[in-house]
Amino acid sequence: MAGIAAIIVKIMPSSPEANLAKIESEAKLLMEKEGAQNISFEEHPIAFGLKSISMKFAWPEEKSTDIIENSLSKIESVSSASIEDYRRAFG
Repeated sequence: MAGIAAIIVKIMPSSPEANLAKIESEAKLLMEKEGAQNISFEEHPIAFGLKSISMKFAWPEEKSTDIIENSLSKIESVSSASIEDYRRAFG
């Protein structure tokens, strides 16, 4: 039986004018297609009006995490996406 990982990804928009709701909805669709579940978002102020997005979700452990950063980085108005936390989840 495959395990589940709890992952937090930090998504950095390319500018303070970026539409965070649009980024979040595209990120959710992309990750659901790859098998992510229980997706949630939090916005965090950085500086000068710029906010980062923390995306949390359950991920099938047997799948590569490269898919996550590569997919999310391709979203329009995203300058970077990096995994901040990866831990095994049970239950």
